[in-house]
Amino acid sequence: MALMGRPVPYTDVMVILMGAPHESDQTTSVLRLVQAMLERGGRVQVWTCGHATHLTRQALGAAKQRNIASWTTTYPTTATLVQDMLAAFPDQLYWYGCQFCSEDRGVHDHVPEVVLRRPSTFAANSAATGKTLMVGVM
Repeated sequence: MALMGRPVPYTDVMVILMGAPHESDQTTSVLRLVQAMLERGGRVQVWTCGHATHLTRQALGAAKQRNIASWTTTYPTTATLVQDMLAAFPDQLYWYGCQFCSEDRGVHDHVPEVVLRRPSTFAANSAATGKTLMVGVM
């Protein structure tokens, strides 16, 4: 986890993901949308805010708890999915977490690839993108 002091790279789309990740299928939808844009050559930045900052906690580990319906299948956590996408698309995907929301919710253990940004820098992220998509609520 790093605090960013350098300019934000320009992206085609900025996805702002807010709210509780467990309240609906929005997290899965956003991850699939981001992956599809990346596979088509798009450059994407994701800004997590509110409880969505929990998605990249190291405490989640690499895999979810075992599924009783499919005992031998391993399912990756959101932190693992994000890390895998960042590794697969290093010059296309940028993942940011709101520093205030992270601290306010006790999320101090983001995976190292996540860059924390102060809320006051949100305008710089917004200015460095062609389109913005906001998903969720605070």
